[in-house]
Amino acid sequence: MMKVLFICTGNICRSPTAEGVARHFIEAAGLAGEIEVDSAGTHGYHVGEAPDPRARRVATRRGYDLDRLVARRLEAADFQRFDLLLAMDRGHYEAMLKMSPEVYHPKVDLFMRYAQRFDFDEVPDPYYGGEAGFEAVLDMCEDAVQGLLAALALRR
Repeated sequence: MMKVLFICTGNICRSPTAEGVARHFIEAAGLAGEIEVDSAGTHGYHVGEAPDPRARRVATRRGYDLDRLVARRLEAADFQRFDLLLAMDRGHYEAMLKMSPEVYHPKVDLFMRYAQRFDFDEVPDPYYGGEAGFEAVLDMCEDAVQGLLAALALRR
């Protein structure tokens, strides 16, 4: 089984959105027994909290369920447990490289490198803006998750 972890800062906006979108596409493709996904934050600001209400609202409108997700902090054990750890931006990517032993660095990547329609490598943080930012994040997550699943299919 391939295990993928999505990482942002507090695990209440970007990474749970990516997780929810990935779960949806994985289930729709009948891959639930082959690919496992989770999300975490580089910081523990929101541990135990549900995703941001704006993220949940926007996701629900498009048919994704984020309501059961709970924020957690990235742990050292995650680098061993997961096959791929995907950062939402370069800050998360650098933090993950500093946190992990060098042997796990090949598992760390930027999530948007899997995007097919977007030509940038970071998912912007929508936290301090309105719902339009959350819509944009969802667009990026849909694109990058589809690219990710295509890339994982080539590995099988």
